[in-house]
Order: sequence, then structure tokens, then C-alpha cells
Amino acid sequence: MLNRRKFLIGSGAAALSTLVIPKMASAFFARAAEHPIGLQLFTLFNTIDTDVKGQLKKVADIGYKEVESAFSKQQGYYGMTPKQFAALCADLGLSWKSHHVLGAPFVMPKGMKMPAGMTLPKHMLNLKEDMQTLVDQAAEGGIPYLVCANIPAGTLDEIKSSVEILNQTGELCKKAKIQLCYHNHDMEFKDVEGKIPYNLLLEGCQADLVKMELDLAWATKAGVDPVELFKKHPGRFPLLHVKDISKDFKTLEPVGEGVVDFKRIFANVETAGAKHYFVEHDMPADAFASIATSYKNLRAMGI
Repeated sequence: MLNRRKFLIGSGAAALSTLVIPKMASAFFARAAEHPIGLQLFTLFNTIDTDVKGQLKKVADIGYKEVESAFSKQQGYYGMTPKQFAALCADLGLSWKSHHVLGAPFVMPKGMKMPAGMTLPKHMLNLKEDMQTLVDQAAEGGIPYLVCANIPAGTLDEIKSSVEILNQTGELCKKAKIQLCYHNHDMEFKDVEGKIPYNLLLEGCQADLVKMELDLAWATKAGVDPVELFKKHPGRFPLLHVKDISKDFKTLEPVGEGVVDFKRIFANVETAGAKHYFVEHDMPADAFASIATSYKNLRAMGI
């Protein structure tokens, strides 16, 4: 984290600071109040199911105001119905804004293994097989956003099929007054048969039906400038995954500890159309240490 410069030199500057500092602090806290920081609960995947209420309370105590849910080791929404989970969040002062779902049945990529300690439910609901159910559950929970966490994107045929599924889901979401978004990894920016999947998604999905949740770390790893994306597709990014990554792009880090240029990105959130920011750190060694550091660093940046 960057150190602030000392700027009070001499008694004259010190006297001036008594007038300036309160105004600076006031402006800072006004900005902070305008932008509640959220957490993607996948960050807590290894521990949340042991004590859902207790873990969410710890999230709220750090200062997070919003949450985005994902699958867990329990069925449903951390062992609850959507309505029950929404009520629990509300009781803890958290606003449940979004939920992650799969675009198609999960298949482990060739040569990859499940992370240690990570197990998946027998059947994970997905948009290809369970589209209406997932939209109905989101509506029951009263959340404004449903996010497709990933899609098959190894061939142009897979991408074309995924675009169709996303547009169909977007239509159902629109009827339910929910906005569908798509969340990227770095794979969507890699060439597939001479095309870039992310460009095909932006072009093939109807802009009003399918918007984007840009994962800032994966985009950065792929060599993509988030600000340039915002400028090319203004208003298309209502959600951001605030995630950081090491200089060698091999290790995810707490926000502010890696190479993602958050200050520049957040200076352009109006162009992006960004409304909600969710901190995420996949499989951290100590989830609560990571999210506490991320929250502190974001507030220190004035975010």
C-alpha cells in the first residue's frame, strides 16, 4: 500500500491544516458512504458452511454492506431457501445484491484437479438445464442481479450456444425485473478459432438483456485494460469483481497488494455504469485476514 506524503511543514502549514483536514475527511467519508463495498461469498467457500450466520456477521463487522452469493458445500443458498437467506442478510445489516450460477453443467478442465478440501454438490443448477428454476429463485430472494459465472468456451459452437442461453435467460430475468450479467475469467480473452470469446459475448448478447460483471484481476492477467473496455462499451458493466493479482500473474492477492490499478479503474466507474463492487479472493489462506486488508486498502484509496 502506498505511503502518504507528509505535507505539514512549519507552523503555517499546521495552522492551515486545521481548516483543510476536516474538509478533506468530510469529503472522504462522503465518498465512502456513496459507495458501499460488497463481498463475493465464494471468498469464504472453505469456512462459511460451518457457521453461516457467524461468518456473515464477521463480514458485516469489517464494514462490508453488500454481498454476492455463490454455490457452497450445502444445498440451496448456504443450506437455506432464497427467502431465508435474504432475511438473514437483512438481519445482519447486509444487502444481498447478486447470485452466481453456472451457464452449463460443470466439467473439470482436462489436466486440472479440484483444489484441496473443495467438494461440489451432486447436481449444481445451471442455466442450460435449470434456467427457469434459477430465475425463479433469484426472484424469490428479491435480488436485482443474477450472474452467469462461466460458460463452455472452448469452441465457436460452444460460445454460440452459450450466447443463445444467455439471451434466453436475459429474457426471463427481464420479466422478473432482474438484470442478468456475465462474469469473466481470463479464458474469454484467449483466441478461439481466430475469435476472442469476450468480444463475441459483447456482440452476440443483447446489451439490455445481458450486461457484464468485469473481474478486474482476470482481465488484467489477460492483458486487457478495463478502462478501455468501459470506453468501448459504456454502461455495460454494472458490477465489478474487485480482485487483485501478483506481478507475475500467478497468485491472487488481497486488494491493494497486487498490480491492478484500482484508482484509475474507479476513476472511470461512471463510464462503466458500475453500481456495485464485490471484493473477491479465490481460496485465500486466511479469508478474513484477506477481506479485512482489502476493505482497509480500498477505503484508504478513497473507494
